[in-house]
Amino acid sequence: MKIEKLTDNKIRIIFNIDDLTKKNIDIHSLIQNTDGTQKFFKKILKQAQKEVNFDVQDSKLLIEAFISNDGFFILTFTKIANEIQNKKASIPKVKRKDYDLSSKYAIYQFDNFNEFCNFCTYLNNTKLGNLKKFAKKISLYEYNSKYFLVFADIDTEFKNSSLVYVSICEFAKLASNSSCFSSRLLEYGKPIYKNNAIQNGINFAETNIH
Repeated sequence: MKIEKLTDNKIRIIFNIDDLTKKNIDIHSLIQNTDGTQKFFKKILKQAQKEVNFDVQDSKLLIEAFISNDGFFILTFTKIANEIQNKKASIPKVKRKDYDLSSKYAIYQFDNFNEFCNFCTYLNNTKLGNLKKFAKKISLYEYNSKYFLVFADIDTEFKNSSLVYVSICEFAKLASNSSCFSSRLLEYGKPIYKNNAIQNGINFAETNIH
């Protein structure tokens, strides 16, 4: 089990499915509203508080879960702004999220610029860094009031590719794996960062967001 703090209000917990099986933990049982499920959540949240200082006391929680295509079960806990005394955590619906590890292009949509900055800040606090080794060109465009991060000429042999895709899914959604969409952004979108978008986002966040 690996616990990562994405923001002050969100953590991600990554389980190897094989490890869960060895511990006789059934993934499907985790999506049922049972005392066992609540005890399991309380146990890992207690560990999260100890490891990454994620305190959920009196907070309402949104829980999301998905199974990656490379054998990981991932839980995301998000504290909701409105606090509710003694509110139990909701039970997640498990989804499978697949990503194309062979694609040379990946374009992700952020709802706003702050979410992009949150992603950059998260990367800066991990071994992934600015992702220069992941893609030769990384651009950011504003288009239809959304922000699109374009990874071009991706190194498909990059050893942490799966971790990159899993990480960004917590902040944005996949818009396209096509270079055609990239061309549309180039023609109709507003360029925010034409290259080195992650490093520029890191620099912006460090200067402007506290």
